[in-house]
Amino acid sequence: MNLEERIKSVIRDVPDFPKKGIIFKDISTIMLDPALSADIIDHLVEIYKDLGIEAIAGIESRGFLFGYPLAIRLGVPFILIRKQGKLPYKKISHDYELEYGTATIEMHTDVIKPGQKVLIHDDLLATGGSASAAAELIQKCGGEVIGFNFLVSLSFLDGTKKLQNYSKNTINLVSY
Repeated sequence: MNLEERIKSVIRDVPDFPKKGIIFKDISTIMLDPALSADIIDHLVEIYKDLGIEAIAGIESRGFLFGYPLAIRLGVPFILIRKQGKLPYKKISHDYELEYGTATIEMHTDVIKPGQKVLIHDDLLATGGSASAAAELIQKCGGEVIGFNFLVSLSFLDGTKKLQNYSKNTINLVSY
């Protein structure tokens, strides 16, 4: 079984979460399989080790699960992008639309160096709203978004199209 098949075999569908009519793709089941988790990190390292990434930004909270270990393995800083009100220092924020409302994310103002090449990582790409908002934060601080990485993409929602404004490099390990 290849990596995509292994990941799909453990992702759990949760119907009607967070609201009726949505089938939530629960990746928490991946964390129950340390060998699969290690193989995912190894695979991501192979993809990104020679692309000149200078930092990885993870989107709260599931973007931290694989984004931080990937940053450690690549020897680059990890940048926290969090929900409003969670960061203690000077920060910038960006509002964006969700499928079911609006949200605000924030990032510390001192975590990006001008021209720094940043990969944005999250667990799931749906409409691209949170990833686009993360890209806006990085650009506002002078960073360059060199790509996006997601464990799962809901390709029928066409989130990749929204991300094309920031980078043509979007990689998903699993698509539905």
